Amino acid sequence: MFVDTVKIFIKSGHGGAGCISFRREKSVPKGGPDGGDGGRGGSIYLQADVRLRTLIDLYYHPHLKAGNGERGEGSKRAGKDGKDITIFVPVGTLVKEAESGKPRNQGLINQTLTGGEVIADLLEPDKPILIAKGGRGGKGNAWFATATHQTPRFAQPGEPGEEKTLLLELKLIADVGLVGYPNAGKSTLLSKISAAKPKIADYPFTTKEPILGQVRIEPGKSFVVADIPGLIDGAHYGKGLGHEFLRHIERTKVLIHLVDIQPVDGSDPFKNFQAINQELKLYNPILASRPQVVALNKIDLVQKKNSITMLKRKIINQGFEVFAISALTSSGINQLMYRVAELL
Repeated sequence: MFVDTVKIFIKSGHGGAGCISFRREKSVPKGGPDGGDGGRGGSIYLQADVRLRTLIDLYYHPHLKAGNGERGEGSKRAGKDGKDITIFVPVGTLVKEAESGKPRNQGLINQTLTGGEVIADLLEPDKPILIAKGGRGGKGNAWFATATHQTPRFAQPGEPGEEKTLLLELKLIADVGLVGYPNAGKSTLLSKISAAKPKIADYPFTTKEPILGQVRIEPGKSFVVADIPGLIDGAHYGKGLGHEFLRHIERTKVLIHLVDIQPVDGSDPFKNFQAINQELKLYNPILASRPQVVALNKIDLVQKKNSITMLKRKIINQGFEVFAISALTSSGINQLMYRVAELL
């Protein structure tokens, strides 16, 4: 199961209390204070891991708590520090503050989240980020002894840990995003240009989660493509599947807009093209301004070649660069990929 949004509750450890103690040895009369300090509470870190691609572990375990520090002891023995926790997440995870309160059972799943301030954006793997600091341990009474106050009968309590409710939102790290209506041929194209093996079938919403594939143009020149599940009209309102995954093309640098020039429902390819661009604009205006290459797919099914020319001319007049391809036969794909590489 692909999980790209989750709500979690974290709590760092409390610091241990300092100890009030006095030496009681037979040969050492009036030995003085010897209470040790309490241990610090455990902290919580977030770290990106390239081996992960989903937040599913946190979906099933949304409550995380670091260890508390132990109390100090006599003979100036410090308490043991609480155990730190490192939470591993996929590269590209965005961390936001959420309203207070614990998730009741499981975290949210594949929902558009509107959290508060962004705390961290985990773009670099294996670089831990402190997200909740453990409480400081209290000082024992030995720490407060002075020449004028030789028998302090007090010690510090440990500081409490931090409690936070966080929203984690995964945005895939990809150079290129594939967008288009369901059955436009995005999965077929991805399977041709990379080693990715997406599910391919002739019914809508075959692809139910984003899929990444690496395209190798030549030695030393490659890029990552994300296949986003098909968008439909009203996607920015939550219709279809595409709305759940539009966040994954927010980091891309170039978009490949795949247009089915022979839709099985008889719809107008040009109107479909305009509808998808409108959905991108309504979701995030920045997406509509990204460099976009249009690929007219399934040219192998068209009998009248002048219809391809007419559609191509309409889209060029809108200010877009257009390629006619067949994802099934690989016709025109090389030219398309080299052009995308140049744009990147």
